[in-house]
Amino acid sequence: MNAPSPGSIGSILDTVRSVLYPVMSELFPTLLLCLYGFFSNLRPSEPFLTHFLLGPEKNLTETQVVNEIYPVWTYSYLALLFPVFLATDYLRYKPVLILQAASFVATYAVLVWGRGVPAMQVLELAFGLASATDVAYYSYIYSVVPPASYQRVTGFCRGATLLGSAAGSLSGQLLVSLAAVRLRRLVEATLAAAVVAFTVPWFLPMPGRSLFFHRSGEEEGEATAEEEGRSRNGTAMEGGSRNGTAMEGRTRGVQERSDDADSKVPLNSQRVDPRQRSSGLTEVLRLLWRDFLRCYSQRPLLAWSAWWALSTCGYFQVVNYAQALWERVRSPTDLEIYNGYVETLATLLGAMAALAVGSVRVSWATWGEAALCLFSAVMAACVFTMDLVRHVGVCYGAYVLFRTAYMLLITVATFQIAASLSMQRYALVFGVNAFVALLLQSVLTLVVVDTAGLGLDVFSQFLIYGCYFAAIAAIFLLAALSKMASGRRSKTPAVPGETDSDTRSLPY
Repeated sequence: MNAPSPGSIGSILDTVRSVLYPVMSELFPTLLLCLYGFFSNLRPSEPFLTHFLLGPEKNLTETQVVNEIYPVWTYSYLALLFPVFLATDYLRYKPVLILQAASFVATYAVLVWGRGVPAMQVLELAFGLASATDVAYYSYIYSVVPPASYQRVTGFCRGATLLGSAAGSLSGQLLVSLAAVRLRRLVEATLAAAVVAFTVPWFLPMPGRSLFFHRSGEEEGEATAEEEGRSRNGTAMEGGSRNGTAMEGRTRGVQERSDDADSKVPLNSQRVDPRQRSSGLTEVLRLLWRDFLRCYSQRPLLAWSAWWALSTCGYFQVVNYAQALWERVRSPTDLEIYNGYVETLATLLGAMAALAVGSVRVSWATWGEAALCLFSAVMAACVFTMDLVRHVGVCYGAYVLFRTAYMLLITVATFQIAASLSMQRYALVFGVNAFVALLLQSVLTLVVVDTAGLGLDVFSQFLIYGCYFAAIAAIFLLAALSKMASGRRSKTPAVPGETDSDTRSLPY
């Protein structure tokens, strides 16, 4: 059979196919991921969950909801996070994404038909599993697109989840306020959205590789050689971002590095490597431990990670129990509930703040600790306001400001931490930060919230959370002052005639 001539229909079709295939191979899974992110976060009942549990439909007491049911989510999330992290990579993302979708369905099915404290604790366990498997959603993004598209696709998928969350909160509020829809109907609508989301990941392509367990021998060799080169040259992170718009990246030693081997080839690449193999669990754990030590030996990364873990712990506590606080401060004469509007506004302002920070040029290497101190103080003031000024309108406003401040600075922290990390270390560092945040949150929940501990009422809890954020602000104030003092000492001119050896070898 003769080959098609350059002007033949077959040649034209081959050309069109060669152009469209890369586009469609990226567009199709990205569209599916965005659909999944939207519908899995479309939860009209979410702003009214506590009101629904305390209402006649479930007829639970505040102590049961706050001190016995809600803590189960924290414990289950912590217990499942690390095993799910390893399983996600070993199973290559897609099965765990399906598991997450099933967990959402189970969560809202129990919320619709379950009764009593044990059933609601099972609900929290299922939601804890769904939260732990969230790592599969953001990991899968990098398995279906080339490295050049990471930032754009991440923005699409993140935007889809925020849009779904805002649309769910707003639609729920409008249905309650304008159509007087029962809260049970909102829960059923949330369940329906979860069922739609469950159908989406089945159509996603299965990646052929993953970051840790399924790597090619060639890539492992390249990554190892690169890591040894970095170790010899002694690189250090001073901040920055991949797109170079919001952050000013500076390093001591060797800053110009190439992307790691896993960033050079998409994880769903169809290229067959004869040396491709699966790593064992022991080997993967050894690799993770080695990278852990190398990453957290960098002072700037350690500082941003510490704030990430500490603030995320407190953020989860405030967001989880804010509705219970609103129920206590709301006047019995207030028949209208505006939780949906508040959640929608907080989500949108948080997203806008995260986008706006990208256009602000700040030397975070210089002002990072000061910014962490300032925003932590703002968050502490918001929590104290919610606790001490017991007016629902004031609580709403303080809550919106609290979430906006957190979303703004967590975006900066994300850029700063990811600035000089390979894809593997990026996943490791954020996994470790999330684990530490959940560990701290579990301890805080056990001592403050759980009936096995102090079992405090919601007002006492928020007083402690306010002090917690004030302590974070104090820690980073000391860090900022220490950094300023060390900077001044380094600029102090040496005394004439005094050498370095003189200052290091004093006669005693």
